[in-house]
Amino acid sequence: MKLGKIAVALAAACAAFAAYADITVGVTLSATGPAASLGIPEKNTIALLPTTMGGQKVNYIVLDDASDTTTAVKNVRKLISENRVDVIIGSTITPNSLAMIDIVAEAETPTISMAASARIVDPANPKTKWVFKTPQNDQQMATAIAAHMAGQGVKTVAFIGFNDAYGEGWYQEFIKYADTYKLKIVANERYSRADTSVTGQVLKIMAAKPDAVLVAGSGTPAALPQVTLKERGYAGKYYQTHGIANNDFLRVGGKNVEGTYLPAGPMLVAAQLPDSNPIKKSSLAYIAKYEAAHGKGSISTFGGHAWDAGALLQNAVPAALKKAQPGTKEFRAALRDALEATKEMVGVHGVFNMSPSDHLGFDQRARVMVRIDKGAWKLDK
Repeated sequence: MKLGKIAVALAAACAAFAAYADITVGVTLSATGPAASLGIPEKNTIALLPTTMGGQKVNYIVLDDASDTTTAVKNVRKLISENRVDVIIGSTITPNSLAMIDIVAEAETPTISMAASARIVDPANPKTKWVFKTPQNDQQMATAIAAHMAGQGVKTVAFIGFNDAYGEGWYQEFIKYADTYKLKIVANERYSRADTSVTGQVLKIMAAKPDAVLVAGSGTPAALPQVTLKERGYAGKYYQTHGIANNDFLRVGGKNVEGTYLPAGPMLVAAQLPDSNPIKKSSLAYIAKYEAAHGKGSISTFGGHAWDAGALLQNAVPAALKKAQPGTKEFRAALRDALEATKEMVGVHGVFNMSPSDHLGFDQRARVMVRIDKGAWKLDK
């Protein structure tokens, strides 16, 4: 009789424990290495995310992948096998995020990437079924650049980008829209994120005499080609991708990046947006929270990608908890389904409307054209 009562008590205790199981969020990001200027604000933002969602406590396990693909893969395996996370946020850059897909799909662990390439979630298939993302796709931003170039009278373009998945993805997307807007690509050069010189590539670009140059890089390494071109006297138009949208790029580029055009998430120029823009309020609220913790002018759009990842989870967790408890395969599946069902959720970079075929869910409200003017970001109207 006593044994029976003990068994019942143990069962009740186990049930109570399961009912209050913590949600575990694994994070891998690039806090060091060439992409550190992107990963540091993301890491800072993770620390600002809520510690409860849907009434359940949330634990964050944050690992640094040092901007290295092999380390990112190692981190993800550890988070899944040792920490048994319910969801993963990361990584910061495209090569790392692409390398993670097979692992998270096999483990059936929902993952929210903070990298740009459309290939992270597209095309929809059994592997990308488990992956979502918060930054605008390169294809979406490539359209904006090509249209802007055409409007500026550009006819010929030189391309220089990273010699990895980010650079290649951008080139493949840009050439599609270059044809649409009758832009002729006269040079296609590549360089490494860790390179300290691109003189050879720049000389080839200058020999082609393009009307404009598009640099497909991210973070501070994206400044190198432009600085070198300026020093060599290139006087055409400069375009960069949304991968440079942080103040470290302005600091490193200095006067050499004046006049540069880029597409960016509205958050970059939140205060300059009209009050009718649905993203303005959420962006300003995040900026105030981040700068309260890290100082005036410390904000970065890359931290915004981490903030939006947290917002997506806040929105999805209550629905997932109705179906299963954290720490289970069923909860991970329910969370994946809830993320995919996201509708009209306003983030700091856009309005999310997910579907089985679209695991980003942004429309044109998620981008603006920006110009660097007197060392600051200016909305290009």
